[in-house]
Amino acid sequence: MKKIVLNLIACAVAFPSFATETLTSPDGNIKLTFDLTKAGVPEYTVQYHGKPVILPSTLGFEIKDEAPLTSGFKQGKPVFTSVDETWAPVWGENDSIVNKYNQMTVPLTQKADGMTRKMNIVFRAYDDGIGFRYEFPAQKWKGFTIADEASQMAMTGDHTAWWIPGDYDTQEYKYTRSRLSEIRATSEGARMHNLSQTGFSPTGVQTSLMLKTDDGLYINLHEAALIDYPAMHLNLDDTNMVFTSWLTPDINGDKAVVTTPFKTPWRTVMVSDKATDILASDLILNLNDPCVLDDTSWIHPTKYMGVWWEMITNKSSWAYCDAENFDLATFDYSKATPNNRHGANNDNVRRYIDFAAEAGMDQLLIEGWNIGWEDWSGKEKEYVFDFLTPYPDFDIAALNDYAKSKGIKLMMHHETSGSIPNYEKYIDRAYDLMNHYGYDAVKSGYVGNILPKGENHYNQKSVRHYLECVKKAADKHIMVNGHEAVRPTGLCRTYPNLVGNESACGTEYQSFGGLPTAHVTILPFTRLQGGPMDYTPGIFRMNLSEFAPGNTSHVNSTVANQLALYLTMYSPLQMAADFPEHYAEKADAFQFIKDVPVDWSKSVYIDAEPGEFIVVARKDKKSDDWYVGGVNAEDSREFTLNLDFLDPSKTYEATIYSDTDDAHYLTNPESYQITRRKAGASSVMKLHMAPGGGFAISLKEI
Repeated sequence: MKKIVLNLIACAVAFPSFATETLTSPDGNIKLTFDLTKAGVPEYTVQYHGKPVILPSTLGFEIKDEAPLTSGFKQGKPVFTSVDETWAPVWGENDSIVNKYNQMTVPLTQKADGMTRKMNIVFRAYDDGIGFRYEFPAQKWKGFTIADEASQMAMTGDHTAWWIPGDYDTQEYKYTRSRLSEIRATSEGARMHNLSQTGFSPTGVQTSLMLKTDDGLYINLHEAALIDYPAMHLNLDDTNMVFTSWLTPDINGDKAVVTTPFKTPWRTVMVSDKATDILASDLILNLNDPCVLDDTSWIHPTKYMGVWWEMITNKSSWAYCDAENFDLATFDYSKATPNNRHGANNDNVRRYIDFAAEAGMDQLLIEGWNIGWEDWSGKEKEYVFDFLTPYPDFDIAALNDYAKSKGIKLMMHHETSGSIPNYEKYIDRAYDLMNHYGYDAVKSGYVGNILPKGENHYNQKSVRHYLECVKKAADKHIMVNGHEAVRPTGLCRTYPNLVGNESACGTEYQSFGGLPTAHVTILPFTRLQGGPMDYTPGIFRMNLSEFAPGNTSHVNSTVANQLALYLTMYSPLQMAADFPEHYAEKADAFQFIKDVPVDWSKSVYIDAEPGEFIVVARKDKKSDDWYVGGVNAEDSREFTLNLDFLDPSKTYEATIYSDTDDAHYLTNPESYQITRRKAGASSVMKLHMAPGGGFAISLKEI
């Protein structure tokens, strides 16, 4: 690793009068200015290639029962730092990441409430964007409660946005594309939860927020390193086009309780004139602390199958029996009559183990293995699951031994039903049970309202809980895939056992009425900016009514599109989500899922436009093979692919999985073709992408 750090003291006297400080990116294309207004209000701007990106925007906090931290500041001597280092992630899209930035730390003091209060604002400028955070050094002011964070991001116009409405409990929304000025009319009444009494604006949106200006700039707003702090939403003043941070409140309506010294998460602004630069950006990861785990040898990218899709589609059930007014503490399963729809039974699990092992999968997820699924969803019961006791028809010891004999592992599932106190009561024993049987990965879930009642999924207390689970898991050498938890902000760099998150509409929503074809062309620009998503691709049968009684939903995708998702929806944890029998029917297409790696040495985003299409090429970390994936939204597209990313000294066998000319996500979704040819760095391919379609290519060195 190379690392260069330079400390430069700015040429300024202490407490200057309204001096403007300037910070530029290493390549000089991004310029950030900071100053204090005459009233001592902190203010910053951002430019890209001389174009305004962020207009004058103020910074600060409202403090509960104390004077606000918004004005009356005096500025100390700024400290400038430059860093140029290269670090290697445990897993990722690339085997090395350049972390190169210029930093400016501005010390501020304010006299209020009979004391001097200290607050530093730290700005970092990268070639692809900026980040800023607040730091409260150790001082006599020991602690306080944040009532509001007043960080602004003032836009230069009525940009096009790809957004989901603000919500303290879920990001599971379909994205809307609109002008900023249209958010108010579109979002009212659309939220899943009633936020009208909490101060949330009807123009509140969630991050990561993707924007495009009329003159072709791509802008992304998010946060990084969310630790012991509530998740940030953005409230829009749609008259002046100014976003202001809005933190998720706790049960009392407070935002955050702070004890000095303390650092907030980073607020981030990515900017480029190329959409692919947003997809390729490592800014969020770089703003997180380096890995804190001494030993990461046990962390490994994983391809898995699951007894899951059959429950999601209603072909089978999570529950062992049928029961109403269910009480886990008193229910006697030995006297219960099985419902004969329970998916996690011994015979069915063995069937999946056999297929997954033969296909070369690493693990098999089984949901519905533990008691308590009879009457749980939306009940707001503190005690629903114990995470220790299997159903009568799930022999945990025998099934783990059987999986081991086949060369794969089982993946644990912990659905908490939102009861954080109950999960925290069981988590040490639950992780010990996993260690006992050899599980090394867990999918956790937080479906339903958070308990204690009145708390939220994204407030400070919940955010603290999610990270504590990851830390405990690391101590037990367990990888975590968190569903319904707070959306990621790059913490997988610091804790690489956090191998996946959900925090968005995934494939399950194809069974709940379907997803727009544009959905998978938006997620990499939004949700995936903070970390990988367990999207669960690989569906081959699109008309669910053909095999799932009562389910009339349709998967809005072609088979080629589903294959491409293994490239465009990056994750070190990739699921082959469909049934074994559906893969057996299309064994030639399933070969791509068997072949495609889940860890990469290099990634090249070839072309993209949010809401329209994405094409990416990735090089296998364990070989010289490359894989290319392209996903397409509603309109048919002809794409010219240049293979100039390949090693010019090598020849490859290209296997191309593509839509047929008459493929269509609605009328002919399962129509695909497979062709083979030799290829090299000078090769050019003409590829057809159907509506809701795409292509996937393996390029294996000859």
